[in-house]
Order: sequence, then structure tokens, then C-alpha cells
Amino acid sequence: MSDSSSPVVYDLTEGVATIRLDRPEAMNSLDLATKELLRDTVREAAEDPAARCVVLTGTGRAFCTGQDLKEHVELLQSGSSEELFTTVARHYNPTVAALAAMEKPVIAAVNGVAAGAGASLAFACDVRVLADTAGFNLAFANVALSCDTGSSWTLQRLVGPARALDLLYFPRTVGAEEALELGLASRVVPAAELDGVVGELAARLAAGPTVAYASIRRSVAYAAAHDLEDSLAFEETMMDRTGATADHRAAVDAFLAKQRPVFEGR
Repeated sequence: MSDSSSPVVYDLTEGVATIRLDRPEAMNSLDLATKELLRDTVREAAEDPAARCVVLTGTGRAFCTGQDLKEHVELLQSGSSEELFTTVARHYNPTVAALAAMEKPVIAAVNGVAAGAGASLAFACDVRVLADTAGFNLAFANVALSCDTGSSWTLQRLVGPARALDLLYFPRTVGAEEALELGLASRVVPAAELDGVVGELAARLAAGPTVAYASIRRSVAYAAAHDLEDSLAFEETMMDRTGATADHRAAVDAFLAKQRPVFEGR
């Protein structure tokens, strides 16, 4: 587990790796130190074979409100433009790429407002469970910036290009129930039940066939950018991959024995 004073806390328990942004006094906004640690922690979770499911969440009233604007203003005023405008390449892009490409399921437990890059981070996850008090805001245009952290790719795949542009051109807070209707949320639960619901989902995924989940993830992502013929060929490759796993053999043996399979993630 990470140091309790760290802006990003990491915990690995029974196959579930929880990454928690822990700057509640700053609405879990992303200053330089937090961005660097978040990137490195996501990569750590991605590479750790003991982590079979990853949960991304925040502490306090916010999930993540994106770039720390106080630090942003200080960098602008100090003339540190290189530091400021290389952050997408050095921090945001590597973080969202690791979230989207890791070989295990990823859940966003959206405990509060997710704005700007914070919303984009949630969109890069497989499942978004929102507290009923949470919401999304694509706030980039309000500060005269383009969208980042993958939202140009993920948002339109969740809601369609026209609605994505509407949300980006006219930023507003999309509440939890509307987010569910639009497809931005997978589930909405009472705030007091968020940790319990996410814990149950994460435990189920962590006990599941990890290679199969990874292959499903890869197949869906591949098909989003390829035609049917190529996607069918990729599915064939993933089926060959999963058919050779110990978990598949265990599932077949359990089926024949009329028992529940026990998966080891390999």
C-alpha cells in the first residue's frame, strides 16, 4: 500500500488493485506530482500479475476534477510553457493508454464529480459505477482548451459523435441518472452503497478468467477501429489464445463434473 500522505494510494487485496486519488482538499485535481504518480501506479497495476482487476476512484466529494488549475495558472504566469504543454504527452496519454490497454478489467468507481481529464479517465475504464451524487463535466472548452486524455476517442464511442460534440462544445454537469441514460455510466447506485457494489463487482472479476477478460477487452477495442473481416480474424486469434488456457480447461472439467469452476487467471 502507498504512503497515506501520498496523492495516489495503491492497495492490492485478493486480486483487486485499487488506485485512489487522495487530494480531497483539491477535489482530486491533478498537479504535477499527482500526474506522475498516477501514471506510474496505473502502469504498476497493469504489469502486476497478482492484480486481476483494477478499480480507479477518488477520496471525498470528487472523483477527479482534471488539471489542477491553480498550478496551471502559476506555470502560465511563470512562463513555464514547456512544463505545462508537454504534460499531455508525458502524463495524460501514457496514463489513459495504460488504463485502456491493460490485460485485465478496469472499473471506475465514480464517487463524485469527474471533470475534464477526470471524466476522460473514467471513460477509459470498462465499467463506470456512479454514486447517485456524482456527475461528469467535459469542461475543456470553458478554459479554451481542446479535449484530452482520450476523450476524443472514448466519448464518441459511448454516446456517438454528435452528442460527444454537444457535450464538449457546451460543457455542463451531467448528473448520474442522465449519464446512465446517455451511456456514460454503467450503473448508478446510492452513494452509501458505492464501495460495496464496486467491491462485489471487482471481487467477481478478480476471481474470473483473467485471460478471457483481457481477450474480450482487446477484441472490442480492435473491432472499434477495423472492419468485420479483420475483426473476425482477430476474434479467431483471441479464441485460440483463450482455448489454450488453464482456466478454459478448468471450466470444461467443472462443467463435466457439474461443479463451479475455480479460475486462476492463466
